[in-house]
Amino acid sequence: MSDFPAYDEIHVISDIHMGGNRPSFQILKETRRLAGYIGWVGKQCPAGHVALVLNGDVFDTLAEELPGYVAVEQAVTVVERIMKDASFSCIWDALAAFVAGERRTLVLIIGNHDIEMAFPTVQRLIMKRLAGDDLVKRARIEFSTIGAGYTCTVGNARVYCTHGNEVDAWNYNRYEDLAKVGRRLNAGRSLDPKEWYPNAGTRMVKEVMNEVKGKYKWIDLLKPETQAAVGALVVLDPSQATKITNLMSIVGEKTRGGKEVNQRLSAEGFQPREQVDASPVTVNQLLGPNLREIARSQSQQHLQSADEMLAMAEANLGRPNAQITEPAAPLGTWQLIFDRLTGVPKDEALRRALKDWLADDKTFDYTDQDDTFKDVTAAVGSSVDFIITGHTHLERAIDMGGGRFYFNCGTWIRLLRFTDAVLKDRDSFKPVYEVLIDGRMEAIDAATFGGESFVMNQTSAVSVKATNDGVVGCLRHVIGDGSGEPQVIRQFVRA
Repeated sequence: MSDFPAYDEIHVISDIHMGGNRPSFQILKETRRLAGYIGWVGKQCPAGHVALVLNGDVFDTLAEELPGYVAVEQAVTVVERIMKDASFSCIWDALAAFVAGERRTLVLIIGNHDIEMAFPTVQRLIMKRLAGDDLVKRARIEFSTIGAGYTCTVGNARVYCTHGNEVDAWNYNRYEDLAKVGRRLNAGRSLDPKEWYPNAGTRMVKEVMNEVKGKYKWIDLLKPETQAAVGALVVLDPSQATKITNLMSIVGEKTRGGKEVNQRLSAEGFQPREQVDASPVTVNQLLGPNLREIARSQSQQHLQSADEMLAMAEANLGRPNAQITEPAAPLGTWQLIFDRLTGVPKDEALRRALKDWLADDKTFDYTDQDDTFKDVTAAVGSSVDFIITGHTHLERAIDMGGGRFYFNCGTWIRLLRFTDAVLKDRDSFKPVYEVLIDGRMEAIDAATFGGESFVMNQTSAVSVKATNDGVVGCLRHVIGDGSGEPQVIRQFVRA
C-alpha cells in the first residue's frame, strides 16, 4: 500500500454544486457552514497528515447560462465567475486557507456537472486561486479527472473515493473525449459543438430541466433523472409538450448508455457507442402506475381506447429517434397521453406523479443498498477497505462484512422531503402544491408541513481516521456554522 498517499485522517464531501449565474439557479444554500467546515478540517490532527476530498460535482456548470453542453473556450471564464461569485467566494477563501496549512492536502475529483475540471486550463486557474504562485501550496492540491477515482491509505486501511457517476448510465463521462478537448485547448484549437455528444443526464438538464427551472426554481432539487419522474415534468409544465419526443430519446439513450458504462470502473474496455443499440422503453417505465391510471380513466372521450393508445406509444418508444405518429387519430400518440395527463386537475396529477416517483422510497434510509452501492462495490476489488461515493445526493453507511465498509457522502444542496402524509390525498397535498407552484426558492426555504421544515437541514460528510483502536469510518452531519465537531450518524471500526 506504500504506492498510495498516506494520511492520518481524511474528510470527504460531495455534490456541492457551486454554480448558477442567476441566484435563483443556485441550489447550494449553506455556504457559510461549508466554509466553517473546511476551516474545522484544517485544524484536525495538527501534527499529522490530513486530506480534504471534494468527491465530484464541486462546480455546476450546467446551471450556468451557456450555449451547448460543455464550456470549452469559455471554461476558464465560467469557473472564474463561479469562484468570484459573492455566494461562493467564502468557500474558496476557506480552501485557500486550508492548502496554506502544513501537511494538508486538497483533492478535487471530477463529477458529471463539472467536467470542465478535466481541462488543464481550468486546473491551472483553480491552483492560481488557491495557491497563487507558491509551489509548496500548489503541491498540496491534487486533481483526479480521468475517471480513476482517488486511492489513499489511512492507518492500515485502503480507501477509495469516486464520484459514482461512472456506473450511472444517465451521467457517465467519456474521459477520452475530455482529454481530446484538453489537447485542443493546449494546441489553440476549438471544438465544434456538433462534435460533443452529451450524456443523457446532461441533455435532461440542458434541454428540459433548465427551462422548467425558469418557473419552478426547485425542480432539480428532486434530482428527477429517473424514468418515472418524466411524468412529474409533464404535469408541471404543459408548454413542454413539444419536447416529450425528445424526452423519450433521452430515456432511450440512458438505456444504451447503460451498456457502455457497465465496466467503467474496471480496467477492461467497453463497447463503442456505435456498436450499441438502445433497448425499447415501455410506457410502464415512463409514466408509473398512478399516471397510467389517469391516462386510462380519461380514455372515454377519445375514439381510441387507452390500451390501444398505450400499445402504440410503446411501439414508438422502441424507436426513440422516430417521429411519434398515429394514423388513427389527428394527434401524435404522445400528445394523446399528454392530453389525458392534463385532463385532471394539475394538483392531483402532480400528486400522483410524485407518488409514482417515490414509490417504495428509501431515499433517506442510509442503510439501503441502492444501485450505486451495488454497481460500485461490484467493480471495486476486495483489497479496498473503505469505498466512498457521492453523486446520488443520498447519504449511505453500510457494513459490507469482512472489515469492509461503504459510504456515500450525500450532498450539500437543499433536500426536499415528501412524506406519505403530505401525499396521502388531494387535501393533504394542497399546501405543498401551493408552495411548489409558487416556484420561488424563498417560499421553499420558508415552508413547513406538519411542524417540519420542507427543506431538510442536512449537510453530510464522511471521515476516515486512524486511532489507537483501529481505523474508524464515520458518516457525519455538519451542523451550525460548521466550525464545531460534526455529528456522528453511523460509525464503523476496522481493527
